[in-house]
Amino acid sequence: MERSNVLEELNKIFIEVFEDESISINENTTTNDIESWDSLNHIQMITAVEKHYKIRFNLNELLNFKNVGDLCRSIEAK
Repeated sequence: MERSNVLEELNKIFIEVFEDESISINENTTTNDIESWDSLNHIQMITAVEKHYKIRFNLNELLNFKNVGDLCRSIEAK
């Protein structure tokens, strides 16, 4: 799967989880870029991503995500 496709699918997930149609993510997007990205929404977003891609992230992966690009790379590796 190409990175642009992953980003497009992730953007849809972010819009749904954060309930904000104006969200437009890129590889450098971080928690600081989305006002409603708090710890609860983070868990909901990770759960939605895992469900969408039928994957599971391990604790080490979750702790090392610094931005959406890290999330994309982890998805692509699975």
